[in-house]
Amino acid sequence: MPGLKKKWLSAALVGTLALSSISFATVNAQAKGKDKKTEEAKNVIMLVMDGSSDNVSTIARWYKGESLALDNILTGAVRTYSAESAVTDSAPAATALATGNKSNSGYVGVLPSLVTTPGVKPVAKEDAYKPVANVLEGAKRTGRATGIVSTSEIQHATPAGFSSHATSRSNYDDIAEQQVYQNMDVVLGGGSDSLNKTRKDGDNLLEVIEEKKYDFVTTRDELLKSKSKKIWGSFAPSSMAYDLDREKTKPEEPTIAEMTKKAIDTLSKDKDGFFLMVEGSKIDWAAHSNDPIGMVTDFLAFDDAVAEALKFAEKDEETLVIAVTDHGNSGITIGNTNTNSTYDKTPVSAYIDPLKEATMTVEGALSLLNKEKSNLTEVAESYGLKNLSADELKALQSSKNLGATLVQLLSARANIGFTTGGHTGDDVFLYSYGPAHPTGLIDNTDIAHTMAGAMGFQLEDLSKDLFVDAQAELEKQGYSVKIDTTNKNNPELVATKKNRTIIIPENRNTATIQVGNSKVKFTRDFNTVSFYNGDKFFISEEMLKFAK
Repeated sequence: MPGLKKKWLSAALVGTLALSSISFATVNAQAKGKDKKTEEAKNVIMLVMDGSSDNVSTIARWYKGESLALDNILTGAVRTYSAESAVTDSAPAATALATGNKSNSGYVGVLPSLVTTPGVKPVAKEDAYKPVANVLEGAKRTGRATGIVSTSEIQHATPAGFSSHATSRSNYDDIAEQQVYQNMDVVLGGGSDSLNKTRKDGDNLLEVIEEKKYDFVTTRDELLKSKSKKIWGSFAPSSMAYDLDREKTKPEEPTIAEMTKKAIDTLSKDKDGFFLMVEGSKIDWAAHSNDPIGMVTDFLAFDDAVAEALKFAEKDEETLVIAVTDHGNSGITIGNTNTNSTYDKTPVSAYIDPLKEATMTVEGALSLLNKEKSNLTEVAESYGLKNLSADELKALQSSKNLGATLVQLLSARANIGFTTGGHTGDDVFLYSYGPAHPTGLIDNTDIAHTMAGAMGFQLEDLSKDLFVDAQAELEKQGYSVKIDTTNKNNPELVATKKNRTIIIPENRNTATIQVGNSKVKFTRDFNTVSFYNGDKFFISEEMLKFAK
């Protein structure tokens, strides 16, 4: 962006040059603040372009025909491996970015049970599945406002990693409940079904959201008109539409840039500052489908959100902005077997023009298909496949997986290759701007520590404060403790001492004390949620003191 302050641009340039001139060990130490005092930032905006990769940014830049907002803040690269693999899943990737800890596939905000990756510190057996604090929880502790934005369900792996703890990323019931009781100030995205309709416990979290005085909005217009300091926007039952499809299929949904701007406008009213996590979720989903136009257009929508963050940060001068993908996906390449012998003479137009023919993603195009498939040609045209050849038409008509065939045909026309339908283990670009911004080649866990340091706290100390083994500590005080799983979907910790009973439900921020057989109960709300990992029940030091 032309208006970015020169001091941050200079730092960005130095950071980029550091890739070739500074050793990993030195840069890593700097990122952790070991060699210099960590600068502080009033606000932190973390943007995650899920499942993107460096080639996506290159194609997107050619497709757009001009520079990206991200181009101005390129400062280094990030290693993305997990505790058990060179190729990470989104859940441990989010855990690393949010808590500074490596973890296992499917784990959200908890320590791993298996460590096989060289260089990753082993975890004691008794600490497996133990919850660890994230930067959003730390930001709340410092008095900052907090928020999450996502184009998928907000219960999906990445937003979950910044706002909850679960031994399985698929446990939307527990994740959603924790998110509601985390008392964040702004929550925007999809996933309304997990608030009431699909819940196994029968709870209606929409009622809790109303009780907590959120302005609950479901459309773009309602969001933009809201004047509330607390907004919960739930714009789809599951994920939101791809950016390319939205105007045709879900025009009532806001863009990711609009959600980001609204979140910033709302959170920045807090005099103590704010923390915001924004995820462009469906770049990853398009990558799993090998859909190049879905990847590129959702990447560009994400870049628009980055522009909103930078616009605020440039004016504010107290805001740290970090943007990164959590992992690569699909192994997308500019050039494929079509260009084996012509790669050095193939013009840019040969890659980009076929993509520009598409007016919908493969998901959007398939939504137009009728039961008889009589409009197959029209569906193909909406995906950019105009003037089908005889071979292309035959491939579509005989296809047993029409989506896969469509993306293969468009990719062939655009000379784009893919190596997999899964994630990849490549290092990814690091983009950062503002006070305390990281540079050079760093680990994804370093990003969490950088954000925490910039906000004035240490994640390891925070974890000790927020997650105490409740049963062990209360038994030391003479309590008889049990985990009541009578309602398997809503376990509770029940501690009894003489005529005093303490009841703490999992995933919530409340504790209740009852004396004797009295019907009078005293319930107190806290700033953090409890967590039960199926073995141990964890509560904060603050909640423990109340219980004692």
